Amino acid sequence: MADYLTLWWVWICIALGVGILELLAPGFIFLGFAVGALAMSAIVALFTITNIPALLALFAILSLVSWIGLRTAFRKQSSGARIVTRDINEN
Repeated sequence: MADYLTLWWVWICIALGVGILELLAPGFIFLGFAVGALAMSAIVALFTITNIPALLALFAILSLVSWIGLRTAFRKQSSGARIVTRDINEN
């Protein structure tokens, strides 16, 4: 079962599954994991890595880095909501 993690298309399936979870969950909880799994599919396709713990550690590192990067990128965006400081019903 763990040998499936050495196939690039399995990582794409994991990225799609986690991406669907992201659509169902509020906030940006799973988006970093989906980007990490997508990056892992490229790494597994380009390099032959058969050590499963190394693959999982690399996935964890890539997911953490992408999650932190996405959090900082989305934090800078404004929601577009206007803050009202004066009520129009007051005189």
